[in-house]
Amino acid sequence: MSDESNYFDNIKEGEPGSIVVGDFIQWKRTDLAEVYDPSLYTAQYIARIAGGGNEINITATNQTTYFLFQESSAVTATYNPGYYHWQLEIVRNSDSERKVIERGHADVVPDLDINASDPRSHEEIMLDKIQSLLQGKADADVSSYSIAGRSLTKMTFQELTQAEDYFAAKVKAEKTKLDAENHRQTSSTIKVRF
Repeated sequence: MSDESNYFDNIKEGEPGSIVVGDFIQWKRTDLAEVYDPSLYTAQYIARIAGGGNEINITATNQTTYFLFQESSAVTATYNPGYYHWQLEIVRNSDSERKVIERGHADVVPDLDINASDPRSHEEIMLDKIQSLLQGKADADVSSYSIAGRSLTKMTFQELTQAEDYFAAKVKAEKTKLDAENHRQTSSTIKVRF
């Protein structure tokens, strides 16, 4: 499925919701430049994988009318797949004072060509682990998964069923969003029925 525009030539507004390990990534933030003059401020995204550890830092290249965020394929190839929390920081160049202005999250997903990692999202993995516990067929590693710091194996049946409903809704929303994105990418195709 092809996109309507060349990814390398047409820089999209706003950060991506997911990053594939080993992909060149880029986006711009024109709205920031309207408030923070790129010649006077620096913008950077700091992301940390859920559970701590791995950190990603992407600093913008200051353009005249927007902040440009880019990372090479070689750098993203070092990213560990997982669910990341990010924050967008603005730094005043004159005195290095910093302000966090936005927060969000994104998935870093494995490259299916070169990475043998599990391609499921965090939500899909959690749903599968919870369902395996409820069915009495838990994996050997299920005890290493937790919700709000509490091991899945220590949760009551009621807590597990509530968590199952929560993650099932998240997975459904992910699939709906993906279907919508795929539909937009292929909407220029005209379908004819005889």
